[in-house]
Amino acid sequence: MSELVAENAKPWYREFWFWFVFSPLIYIIIMCSITVTIALKGADDVIIDNYYKEGRMINQALEQDQRARDLGLLADLRFDRTSGDVMISLTSAVGDTASLPDTILLMMGHPVKEEKDQIIHLKAIAPGQYRGTLATEPQYSWYLTLYPIGDIALRKQAPWTLSGEIDFRISDKTGLAPRVK
Repeated sequence: MSELVAENAKPWYREFWFWFVFSPLIYIIIMCSITVTIALKGADDVIIDNYYKEGRMINQALEQDQRARDLGLLADLRFDRTSGDVMISLTSAVGDTASLPDTILLMMGHPVKEEKDQIIHLKAIAPGQYRGTLATEPQYSWYLTLYPIGDIALRKQAPWTLSGEIDFRISDKTGLAPRVK
């Protein structure tokens, strides 16, 4: 009798009832791990965690925008997509080019993916003329913000910002991206 039992006994992984009972559990564990991986990798970057801090910064941004309007600042941006150069012509309605900074910062914010954001330092090459280099070739739509850096803080002047948007899907025949004013 013991020979029959030993002869009919199979390893546990060959038993039908083992797979019948545990296969749904194994399937659920695999699907949960896939779902958690997708949820963590595809997290929404647009959601803000600290609303209070963002609300306070909105007031500061509005003051900086008003400062740029008071100075009558206008920026003409040109993107050369073949060489990666960014050229900016910054003019003031007041006409005081001496108060313009030596370096400005261009922040290019992608509307959806934070890892695609670019920060470009632009150096003055002439009064009111700035040049910098793109890190990667931008595509689709971007939010642009110009900040003065460097000697503005030394002069104790109020900071200003210029903001705009650009869509790189619209380009002219020369290969340059559209102008932003």
